[in-house]
Amino acid sequence: MTTVQPSLPIPASITLLLLLLLFLPAATVAEDAAVTVPNHATAKNYGKGWECNQGFREAGDGCDPIVIPENAYPTNAIYGNGWKCERGYLESGGECLAIKVPANGYLADRSFKPGWKCERGYRATNSTCTAIKVPEHGYLTNSDYGSGWKCERGYRPISGECIAIEVPEHGYLIDAPYGTGWKCERGYQKHEQACRPVQVPKNAFLNASGDGWDCARNYTRSRDTCVFR
Repeated sequence: MTTVQPSLPIPASITLLLLLLLFLPAATVAEDAAVTVPNHATAKNYGKGWECNQGFREAGDGCDPIVIPENAYPTNAIYGNGWKCERGYLESGGECLAIKVPANGYLADRSFKPGWKCERGYRATNSTCTAIKVPEHGYLTNSDYGSGWKCERGYRPISGECIAIEVPEHGYLIDAPYGTGWKCERGYQKHEQACRPVQVPKNAFLNASGDGWDCARNYTRSRDTCVFR
C-alpha cells in the first residue's frame, strides 16, 4: 500500500513574492498606457513622459503656445519668456522695439540698453555720440572711461591740454603718470627743478640708486663725512 506524504506549507513571504511577480508586469503596462502625450508635444526618447514642441510651453497637463511678438524668434529655453528679439531690436514691455542708432554709432552685440556703441573717436552722451576733443600732442585711447585720450611721451595732461615736461640738465624722462615725469642721471640728485651732482666725501662711494652715497667698510657716516670706527 502506497503512503501519500502530506505537502509542506508554503511560507507566507514566498507566497507574497509570487503574487508580486505575477501582477507587476500588468501594473507596468497599465502605467505606460496611462501616459498620454498632449497636443503640440513629443514623447521623450529616453525615459517616460513628454516635452512640449518648440514654440510651446508646458502648462498643467498640456502645452500652451508661446506668444511671440513681431521681430522676435522662439528659443528652446525652459526659462525666460521663450523668445528673443532679432538683431537691431530690444525687448521692452513684452515687445521688440527697433534700436535707434545715433550718428557715428553702430549696433552692439548685446541684448541690453542702449544696444549701440559709439565709433572710435566718439563718446556716448545721453542718446548721441559726441566727438572726443583730443588736444595737441595727445592721442585717442580705446577706453570707455576717463577722457578718452592720453598725452604723447614727454607731455603731461594739465587742464585738458598736453603740456611739455621740462626735463633739467642731467635728467631724463620716465613713464610715470604722477610726479615730475623725470629723474636725475646716476651721480646726480634732484633739488627742486634741477639735478645737482652728488658730493661724495672721502672714504665713500655712490649708493646703488646713484642719488646718494654710503661710507666704505670700517667707516661710519657723520653728517657729510665718513669717519673711521
